[in-house]
Amino acid sequence: VQVVESGGGLVQPGGSLRLSCTASGFSLNQYAIAWFRQAPGKEREGVSCISYGGRSSSYVDSVKGRFTISSDNAKNTVYLHMNGLKPEDAARYYCAVNLMRSICVTPTTSQMHEYGYWGQGTPVTVSS
Repeated sequence: VQVVESGGGLVQPGGSLRLSCTASGFSLNQYAIAWFRQAPGKEREGVSCISYGGRSSSYVDSVKGRFTISSDNAKNTVYLHMNGLKPEDAARYYCAVNLMRSICVTPTTSQMHEYGYWGQGTPVTVSS
């Protein structure tokens, strides 16, 4: 049972990336899935989450209108589409499975204990 993140890389400010979170050994569709990020020297923070079956989604204020979370059940994958990237978005991005609820709320640091099956993360660098 694991999740693997991919899709990170180097992008210029204003650019776009699509991150993927692919699960093996279980169905992502049954859980709320969240994206977190952690920049060097900073605390891990929540970014976005999607409820089971893609029923709803939520975003932190700093990414609203720029990031979109989606899921593809056939591929057992959750995506984070990131547009209008800013230097402050640079971080290692992790996906995780909420083991306590299937309907997501905006992920916060205080909720991290609800999440398991953390991946290794994928790095995003925003620089000109």
